[in-house]
Amino acid sequence: MKKYKCIIFDCDGVLVDTEVISNQLLVDMANRYGANIDLNYAMKYFKGSHFRHCLDLIKTLVTEPVPDSFEKDYRTELDRQFTESVQPIKGIKEVISQLNIPFCVASSGTVEKIRLNLGLVGLLDAFEGKIFSCYTIGKWKPEPDVFLLAAKTMGFKPEDCLVIEDSKLGVQGAKNGGFDVFGYTEHDYYNDLEGLANQTFQSMDDLIGMIL
Repeated sequence: MKKYKCIIFDCDGVLVDTEVISNQLLVDMANRYGANIDLNYAMKYFKGSHFRHCLDLIKTLVTEPVPDSFEKDYRTELDRQFTESVQPIKGIKEVISQLNIPFCVASSGTVEKIRLNLGLVGLLDAFEGKIFSCYTIGKWKPEPDVFLLAAKTMGFKPEDCLVIEDSKLGVQGAKNGGFDVFGYTEHDYYNDLEGLANQTFQSMDDLIGMIL
């Protein structure tokens, strides 16, 4: 197995168990305006995307106009739900504690959202000063820019790094930047990551062995 010098983690669905919460809320809010979608739809078409892409798609599905306050209302309610119920991905703390090489997080979420969720699950200290957001540079997965920024800032070349992702867009973004990427398949309902990621795994216990 190739010896990596740096690990770049996605946040949602890899470090924090947020994908079902955030996508179910999008479903519930979109359905108020006639979108008629379910969680499976959201996990296929919204997962890994930035909010503006999701909203543009929702606007093609609804039968009533989406209010201008939709994003603000979504983020306010999402923060409330995260604060009440967000948990770390099972086994991720054990992975982090055993890493003996540098690591960071590169996410499509805002810096504020990343910091909130990492703080809620007790991981913020481990990633302090090593948080990279697509919002900072205005480039979104599957573009590789956030991964390239993370690698450069951490002092490594793409070929020295391993990206851990759980979405098709994230895996594509990492591959587009010349990174190896392992796909976490807990919520990969449509087998999007099989054959796309260098390797896939279903539990963080498996990842520890794959990295170490």
